[in-house]
Amino acid sequence: MRILEALAVPGGPHRLMDVAERAAVPRSTAYRVLSTLTAEGFAENCGDGRYGVGGRLSGLGAQLVSVVSAGVGPALRRLQEGAGGNTVHLAVRVGDHAVYLHKVDSDKPYEMRSRVGNQLMLHCTAIGKAVLAHLPPDEVDAVVASAGMPARTPATITDLPALHAELAAVRERGFAIDDEENEATVRCLGAAILDRAGRPRGGVSISTVTFAVDRAELLGYAPLLKATVHGMTDLI
Repeated sequence: MRILEALAVPGGPHRLMDVAERAAVPRSTAYRVLSTLTAEGFAENCGDGRYGVGGRLSGLGAQLVSVVSAGVGPALRRLQEGAGGNTVHLAVRVGDHAVYLHKVDSDKPYEMRSRVGNQLMLHCTAIGKAVLAHLPPDEVDAVVASAGMPARTPATITDLPALHAELAAVRERGFAIDDEENEATVRCLGAAILDRAGRPRGGVSISTVTFAVDRAELLGYAPLLKATVHGMTDLI
């Protein structure tokens, strides 16, 4: 499964050594597993020692996204309409990052560059911080150790104690804010989707641009956002 995840990282096809490193397995193991995946159509040998996603894996991914979208789509569309027609995203946690599974585009004359399948870092995004806020501190530390805390903008939190303080604030208010921390001029509100044990599966965000929606207006959508994710426990 780790090799499949490594294979699906954007920017492929990937070298065998890179797949093995990302999956934390010996190169010989990666080669053996990739040979099986290739024979079954889940991977593709692209030559020159590089491997890409096979048609069978692409089809499976599309089916899973379709299933998730069918379950959460109506709720996300209602959220988008209630949140001033701004862009709404749903993402799930995958190890030390998250991946967008659904997007409801804004009805504004501008649009977010995000797309389904994009990866997002956890320390600097609204969904990411909402997810981290519901993890034990040692697990947060492990995520940061794995993914790092690169400065995406001058506003990005890059200090671990400061991140822990921010996560405490997220837990207290029930939502997270990305205040131009991941992308300049983009401000987002995010809340975590929890399973029945209280573990974060992913999250939902409302994304706005600072020149069109001020901070106070965005925060006004927080009750609707929290109500939306509360109803998604069994949907992802």
